[in-house]
Amino acid sequence: MSTLVPIIKGQPAMMYSGVVPWHGLGQKLSGPVTAAEAIQEAHLDWNVVKMPIALKTGRRHVGITNKFAVVREDQLQSKEPTALGIVGKNYSLLQNRKAFDWFDPIVGRGEAVYHAAGAVGLGEHVWILARLPGEIHVTPDDRVGKYLLLSNSHDGSASVRVKFAPMRFVCWNSLMTPSSVGSLIRVRHTSRLREQMALATDNLRNIKQGFDELEACFRTMATIPMDEKRLAEYLTRVFPAPADPHDTRGLQRVAKARKQARYLFEQGTGNSAGPARSSLWAAYNGVTELVDYSSHRKGPAFHLQSIWFGSGYYTKARAYRLATTMAQGWKN
Repeated sequence: MSTLVPIIKGQPAMMYSGVVPWHGLGQKLSGPVTAAEAIQEAHLDWNVVKMPIALKTGRRHVGITNKFAVVREDQLQSKEPTALGIVGKNYSLLQNRKAFDWFDPIVGRGEAVYHAAGAVGLGEHVWILARLPGEIHVTPDDRVGKYLLLSNSHDGSASVRVKFAPMRFVCWNSLMTPSSVGSLIRVRHTSRLREQMALATDNLRNIKQGFDELEACFRTMATIPMDEKRLAEYLTRVFPAPADPHDTRGLQRVAKARKQARYLFEQGTGNSAGPARSSLWAAYNGVTELVDYSSHRKGPAFHLQSIWFGSGYYTKARAYRLATTMAQGWKN
């Protein structure tokens, strides 16, 4: 088990249902679960607390003003509890259960709609994936599931976020999109956290509009034919060259990524036949498949973190943004 997934009570803090995901991490369940069950099965039923910080100088301990360590409550009795992060006095904690309780009415109060959940690191980031009713039909045989990803951080590095995370069924690519799409929610951990969350709930009711926008964009991509010139232009912009022209390793990484994405455009799952073949939709999915299924040198848990929160997410978001922009010019 990768060290980037916390081990709690002897079990990895992650669960999933249905098809075994590419990372193979966590407990496999027989089907989707409720929010309460997801917390239990993913071993996320713990709280965090803010602890004062002191600097040890010789035999003295000097308190650090207005700075606190965020620590898991279940680790307070250990000899050396680990801080998940250092935060200020105005940082408001949001417990895992409270975050899930806030999300639950949006996707189906008390219903079994949660397909995966987990934590990364020692619990710095916690996330849960929910499937909404209905599907996006890009073509008659190319369907995309409607998923939302809720993430919360306990280290002060990120807000409470809800992202669109549609899944293409033919290949199970996660089609992460930029924050400008639809009504993605971001709530900061300030003293006004509860008030902001109440306001955000109203915005989340516009999720349907966001998925309608995605469906229109995906369908447009499927109608745009790609020739060699267009494909080269798209991949060059998705994987830009490093700023330093003498960065040999960076240039090699970019060239390799473009080559692999080009191959997946032609031979990727769901791209080699049918309406998707040789379309902008295939080019976009070539990038998402590359990000999802390329191995990470530090292991699958680091790879999953990259896809949800790091460079993998930003690559997919850039691929979507460029595809939608370029489609407008190419369809005229």
